[in-house]
Amino acid sequence: MSLFHLVILALIQGITEFLPISSSGHLILLPGLTGAEDQGLALDVAVHVGTLGAVILYFWADVRVALAGTLRLLRGRIDTRGAFLALCLLVATLPVMLVGLVLHATGLDAALRSVAVIGWAMLGFGLVLYWADRTGPETRAAEAWTLRHAVILGLWQVLALIPGTSRAGITITGARQLGYARHDAARLAMLMSIPTILASGGLLGIEALVAPGAFPWGDAGLAALLAFLAALAALALMMRLLNTLSFTPYVIYRVILGAGLLVYAYS
Repeated sequence: MSLFHLVILALIQGITEFLPISSSGHLILLPGLTGAEDQGLALDVAVHVGTLGAVILYFWADVRVALAGTLRLLRGRIDTRGAFLALCLLVATLPVMLVGLVLHATGLDAALRSVAVIGWAMLGFGLVLYWADRTGPETRAAEAWTLRHAVILGLWQVLALIPGTSRAGITITGARQLGYARHDAARLAMLMSIPTILASGGLLGIEALVAPGAFPWGDAGLAALLAFLAALAALALMMRLLNTLSFTPYVIYRVILGAGLLVYAYS
């Protein structure tokens, strides 16, 4: 892949991964609409590693608590905030992992990678986000996360397997509908992304390493670094803007892009 396309790929993944506008949708559209070569599994893994590093660094205080709690959880003890957070993250991740494996094994995930599907998901779930953000009360904080809400958000997250939905967007939608404040809804969505990216990245990584041909370590390293920097900047900007803005600007972007994709798909 040329340096230009490599930079574009990393920037798109980094900027869109944690914004509620669907990184997978944009990555599928990149070769489909521009004629650029498909990035392949290796670079998919690389940019996911970069964005994973960004969210871990940004939310390191929460991650450190969850990691300590994971050790206690493995010993069967749920007696600390960290252990309960680790349990909630595990419960919230299991549905998307199980359904994702089924879709991947049956090939249905590839069948969903079309401009029309992305357009409908971008438009439809964008409007659902607008509804949840406008009608959901802001009465809960992330620290009030419950096991029941972890299950509910885990089910919302399954919808992110439809390209164009946005994993961040759909989990934020679910959290807002449950009454979490905007900043806290985004925080929960970002924490849920860590085990989800680890799981999907691990599966893709195994496939990339056993695939024929040499692994492009140089391109992958550069893509991971650029995706890390772009994701960190986009994440910091979004979390800051949520102190004063709603999710409406992202909804407007989704509606315009979704409508344009549908016109393109059916013309």
